[in-house]
Amino acid sequence: MRILIADKLASFVAGRLSDLGAEVLLDPKLSGAELAARLAATEAEVLVVRSTQVTREHIDAAPRLALVVRAGAGVNTIDLATASARGVYVANCPGMNAAAVAELAIGHLVNLDRRIADNVIALREGRWDKKGFSVARGLRGRTLALLGFGRIGQEVARRAQGLGMRVVVWSRSLTVETALAHDVGYAATPEEAVRSADAVSVHLALTAETRGRIGRSVFDSMRHGAYFVNTSRGEVVDEEALLEALERRGLRAGLDVFANEPSAGNAQWTSPITTHPSVYGTHHIGASSDEAEEAVGAEVVRIVAAYRDAMPIPNCVNLAGRTPATHRIVVRHLDQVGVLAHVLAVLRESELNVQEMQNVVFSPPGAACARVGVVGAPPVEALARIGRHDAVLSVGVVPI
Repeated sequence: MRILIADKLASFVAGRLSDLGAEVLLDPKLSGAELAARLAATEAEVLVVRSTQVTREHIDAAPRLALVVRAGAGVNTIDLATASARGVYVANCPGMNAAAVAELAIGHLVNLDRRIADNVIALREGRWDKKGFSVARGLRGRTLALLGFGRIGQEVARRAQGLGMRVVVWSRSLTVETALAHDVGYAATPEEAVRSADAVSVHLALTAETRGRIGRSVFDSMRHGAYFVNTSRGEVVDEEALLEALERRGLRAGLDVFANEPSAGNAQWTSPITTHPSVYGTHHIGASSDEAEEAVGAEVVRIVAAYRDAMPIPNCVNLAGRTPATHRIVVRHLDQVGVLAHVLAVLRESELNVQEMQNVVFSPPGAACARVGVVGAPPVEALARIGRHDAVLSVGVVPI
């Protein structure tokens, strides 16, 4: 197994992958055409990336590629359609950086209230302004609205509750029962969630549905002078609408992500949103802590180990949740060579496409049970032919 690591990961990752018996190639600066060329030259079976884009060109250039691991949450940087068409597993490492991102979100929230960054700048410029900087609302007793309630949102909720804040949540998957279990308020829409909030923190994955979702309707629903934090993805926020709200509604914003931020680690870049005096920006560093990097690295090793052992891939994002299978054939049989081959041969001759298959062995060994999902109702004669094998104990079919 040859593994190409095309991004910077925790230092122990390459060694642990080597311990799995893999040949590890480490080149953390690869991207674009150089990455495609290296994939073709090395015939890598596994590709590990962090923020590097993996496109159709990369996947097409790697005929032996079978697994792409994104060492982070989300997979918006990977061409899932091409990967799925080529039978390439795509997995990520969700939640491993949850604590780190939550800590930064809370840091932004405290800074928006106490203006810590402005304090530092003033002192470095030789200005003492205790009177001006003493104005703050305080967070205890205030309401924080969370938009998104995955692992990061839940970590933020716990920390905010520790500060004495009330938390109300909107999430596409949140139910009233789940909200009660986490001791948070339930909101049916983002607009409803932010209406009574003193601060808002965004924790949404970037999808077609969430792109630009936090826009004018959300900002117009926020209280005048509320705090706004985004440590998820820049593209989920309509930055033009946010700029307008900073002026019209007196918002303050703490942003770690931006819609058109540079992909490189170092670059010259300015944006109307980053230079606005009511915006406190950081450099997309939410997941960048030693603790998060180590947790992500350990998850990468776990995913690759499962692939090596032909086990289910943890956190795989491009497997069908439900197949087109309409019927499940159940075959109880003696655990002997050739039984399953006989079953599949009959299904092939009947032009029944197999969508899923499982074979379990009883203990002590001697018998087994195969369940085969197919598209279309199996003909009675096909079932009879399967049953005529000497090692088949029974055959049945169940509509799905």
